[in-house]
Amino acid sequence: MSQAPAKAIFLKDYLPPAFTTKETFLDFELLPEHTIVRSRLLVERNPKCGVPSNLFLLDGNELELLEVRVDGQPLGESEYQQTATSLSLEIDKDQFVFECTTRIYPDRNTALEGLYISGGMYCTQCEAEGFRRITFFQDRPDVLSVFTTKITADLDKYPTALSNGNLVTRTEENGKVIAEWHDPFPKPSYLFALVAGDLICQEDRFTTQSGRNVTLQIFVEQGNEHKCDHALASLKRSMTWDEEVYGREYDLDLFMIVAVDHFNMGAMENKGLNIFNSSCVLATPETATDDAFARIEGIVGHEYFHNWSGNRVTCRDWFQLSLKEGFTVFRDAEFSSDMGSRAVKRLEDVSFLRQHQFPEDAGPMAHAVRPASYMEISNFYTVTIYEKGSEVVGMLRTILGADLFRKGSDLYFDTFDGQAATTDDFVWAMEQVSGKDLTQFKRWYSQAGTPRLSVRRAFDAASQTLTLTAAQHTPETADGSKKEPFVIPVALGLVAQNGNALAIESEDKRFNAAQAVWLVEEAEQTLVINGIAELPAVSLLRDFSAPVLLEDDLTDQERILLIGNDPNGYNRWEQCQIIYKKLILQKVDAEFDEALLKALKQSLRQLLQDDAVENAVKAELLSLPAESEFLQLVPNIDILSVEAAREALRLWIATELFADFEQMFGSLESYSDYAFEPEQVGVRKLKNTLLEYLLLANLEQYQGIALAQFEQASNMTDQLSAFKYIVQYGDEAAANKVISVFLSQWADDVQVLEQWFRVQVSRSDENTLSRVKTLLDHELFEYQNPNKIRAVIGAFAMTNVKSFHAADGKGYEFLAEQVAKIDQMNPQIAARLVGPLTKWKSYDLSRGQKMKAQLDLLATKVLSKDLYEVVSKSLG
Repeated sequence: MSQAPAKAIFLKDYLPPAFTTKETFLDFELLPEHTIVRSRLLVERNPKCGVPSNLFLLDGNELELLEVRVDGQPLGESEYQQTATSLSLEIDKDQFVFECTTRIYPDRNTALEGLYISGGMYCTQCEAEGFRRITFFQDRPDVLSVFTTKITADLDKYPTALSNGNLVTRTEENGKVIAEWHDPFPKPSYLFALVAGDLICQEDRFTTQSGRNVTLQIFVEQGNEHKCDHALASLKRSMTWDEEVYGREYDLDLFMIVAVDHFNMGAMENKGLNIFNSSCVLATPETATDDAFARIEGIVGHEYFHNWSGNRVTCRDWFQLSLKEGFTVFRDAEFSSDMGSRAVKRLEDVSFLRQHQFPEDAGPMAHAVRPASYMEISNFYTVTIYEKGSEVVGMLRTILGADLFRKGSDLYFDTFDGQAATTDDFVWAMEQVSGKDLTQFKRWYSQAGTPRLSVRRAFDAASQTLTLTAAQHTPETADGSKKEPFVIPVALGLVAQNGNALAIESEDKRFNAAQAVWLVEEAEQTLVINGIAELPAVSLLRDFSAPVLLEDDLTDQERILLIGNDPNGYNRWEQCQIIYKKLILQKVDAEFDEALLKALKQSLRQLLQDDAVENAVKAELLSLPAESEFLQLVPNIDILSVEAAREALRLWIATELFADFEQMFGSLESYSDYAFEPEQVGVRKLKNTLLEYLLLANLEQYQGIALAQFEQASNMTDQLSAFKYIVQYGDEAAANKVISVFLSQWADDVQVLEQWFRVQVSRSDENTLSRVKTLLDHELFEYQNPNKIRAVIGAFAMTNVKSFHAADGKGYEFLAEQVAKIDQMNPQIAARLVGPLTKWKSYDLSRGQKMKAQLDLLATKVLSKDLYEVVSKSLG
């Protein structure tokens, strides 16, 4: 298949390095046609190396080596060994100085790893293994070094020259800018950053809880300086929150963010110099939606929180990636919940997990939160590592309680500050403060797969007891490993048939409250609850207390009861989702259950009229489960039958509740002055959800209203919603009109333009694929920009179910062709883009075989290591 090396790396083979680099001095000379990098490393023998060795091994990729020195003496070619990926030499010293000079070509770097150029700006992306594209180095996370960096560049082109830490000196002479930076905190090479360009700086200040003054700076290209206010405000809120909730104070005098258009990820937490995808930092009400504002706030928080959970305490090896990412996703989710609506944030996170992580667990790329092996680490920046890793941390807090969890995090940070740690170290800290044995809990880190949890009720009227029997089973995953029982925290409550909440008093006296957390630790386990006069509806897995697939024995009537009366908002939404799924599957096979439809209609009407329910939650309650969630419910399902049934249910809801939707739509306030705050966000979210339903029910009447909203909107949330709905549902003339107007209005705004591309590929008709191909030839599309690839090719494959999964297989063929093309430029993006094809075993035979045929075709090509791993595992 691939001519690239594809050797698996195993966690069990981990060994500490023979040497470690204590201090690193880098000198960058940014020249017009290339860059010269001079490095000087102060190296020591590593006392933690269990098997002493004289082999000093450095990583390097696509480097032109000009000179090597040891303790000032030049080495001849016979004194070291160089391969395509490494440089090594035998050294019988405990301390020495290693120097090398390399030449690199950032303008040719389309992979966007290491040092590359984005729109005339030099920038870096070194996680996970990009630093080895800059100079020869021990490019592994357990080698922590103090970095000093000197940058020399053309003053006219690159007056802004940045690196990690604090600025030591900056001079201008002979048409050059010379800047030297020093980061006093040891860090691995993946956290190194460099930026050079002609940038505008927006500045603010923050005073820490101990009284230290920190300068905050956001650097952007000219013309974007007015889009930084929200990111700066989010940064200050993040810093305050981390001090108040975790006791963590920022440690440098300067915190910088740089916005970059060409970036493979969302953002990168490089120590003191965060590099962000422009879409994750730039925002005004006119150019960014509420969702974008929330995403920016969350990502700014995420990268800032990494200063402790990732930078001050980093991961020992890449198998421990969730140590920093899962923990930090948990932290940023809590931050976003505190800043906005906790209920909505939880519903959004659960939906994302089910749509993306659960299918990953069931597919060929299934892996544990702490994987046992990988071929290419870039492929493991996954929803399992991030989102499921966050859920694992959340379960620890649920089991220990908030106070002990905080004490555990304090112990973890204090014990491992300045070190490279493991997930075992994190759990150890929680064990120390709680006295609990969490050995079994650690299976969440080592076992892949989504557990299936079944809970059944047995009611004894004579003894007034309710017995709950839980059984857990985890289906086999792609690695074929045996699955042992997990520790599953099940948050539960009881709701009587009259709608009142009941106290939970367990037979063993562990519980006596309105809500309890039941730890299910065995393959089968029971819980006996006393004082129950009649069979209640059990509200299980409240707030999604564990990432499992739940099966219970509630009746449809009991689910309707919970929708109207459960005090837990998550579970009201969850019962809606279950009923939606049941109705959709009914429609796939035959027709809807009319009685269930009637009961659902009444429940939705009551929820809409309930002032105690947030507007944003009402919008979520009206949102149907995504088609991808059904892949886990029915093997080899015809996805277009699901899509058709889902649309039929949406149309039924739109028609039956049309009067209610119309009345509520008219009553909701339209704000003249935009504010990103929960009440306004909720109103806009609900209003635009209602507009979509109203268009479905009466296009003739509401297309004009949608057009008026598109033309008159004072904010991007309302304009983009109207734009999207008209393109998706409107007649061709209206769709073409708004497409043209939107382009003329926003052609010069890169971030908004991405939405213009994305919305057009969402329309499903006979011309969809040709329209997608035409967009790839548009003068404003560029293959070098990952955001635009995701906006066109990725959005088509991930969101346009009807067109991508068309029976002729042309959608699959198109995706495979694009993946092969992009792999030659940017392997990371290609490996992520191929994802929809890898789930071929989940679809009906005809579609599955067509998808597999495209993977087989890709397998005949010379592939990057990134893409090779995904394709080979998918076909294996």
